[in-house]
Amino acid sequence: MKFGVVFPQYEFGGHDPVALREYAQAAEEMGYSHFLAYDHVLGANPDRPGGWKGPYTHKNQFLEPFVLFSFLAPLTQHLEFTTGILILPQRQTALVAKQAATLDALTGGGRLRLGIGLGWNEVEYTALGEKFSNRGKRVDEQIEVLQRLWADPLVKFDGRWHHIPDAGLNPLPVKRHIPIWFGGHHEHVLRRVAKYAEGWMPNYRKASDIQAQLELLEKFLEAEGRKLSDLGLEARIQFGEGRLEIWKQTLDEWVAVGATHITINTMGIGLDTPQKHIEAIRKFAQEMGIKR
Repeated sequence: MKFGVVFPQYEFGGHDPVALREYAQAAEEMGYSHFLAYDHVLGANPDRPGGWKGPYTHKNQFLEPFVLFSFLAPLTQHLEFTTGILILPQRQTALVAKQAATLDALTGGGRLRLGIGLGWNEVEYTALGEKFSNRGKRVDEQIEVLQRLWADPLVKFDGRWHHIPDAGLNPLPVKRHIPIWFGGHHEHVLRRVAKYAEGWMPNYRKASDIQAQLELLEKFLEAEGRKLSDLGLEARIQFGEGRLEIWKQTLDEWVAVGATHITINTMGIGLDTPQKHIEAIRKFAQEMGIKR
């Protein structure tokens, strides 16, 4: 089992680079294996015409993941960096491939896990010049383009949305591969997980809520010649849900359904400084017996 931390983006109390360094280094020293960050480019004004019903606004801070990871990578040694999730269809595919490959190369390979999803914020899509309505259709081709660009020095690709006229990335990822995981739980997502992904990161609080989706995913995996044991499964535990007994029970339930990664989320309970979040992940590591 690998334990990680959800970076408390919008409760971190600012963007002090010293505090960012201390948080990442503390997590690594405590024995956490990965550092997960959310992705939002823009926040909407809730007072805009038409209103706003999203969970985040322009007042919530989100640091761009690739820039954040590039800042933290040389300040740590082994910590894996994970997007949870990167909203791929609102971004240019070749540029994402370049950013990911560069980060992989500069960290020696194997320290980036790209969790991707479709997102829900139409305002971001509009501002970034991409269509919200066809994001599901486009993402399949995006994955193919990413994998081709990471694997081959030169790529010729003529798809519905992507056209690459014999060009390639330099540098390539160290292993010419970066693991792709999917967030979400819709049937279409599960089909993509089965076809393309190395892991799945559903946003469920309880393992009991996932059984129907697991059965459906198993069917889709079988059609692709794969099985559940071929796939990573990342779950999140909410620090605010309690005490050691509850955490252990939640962990045991996730282990029973095949979880390979557990990420602790310390947001949502009023911790408003970096030090408070550091103390929270320290308590969780001590209580759960996480070791470096």
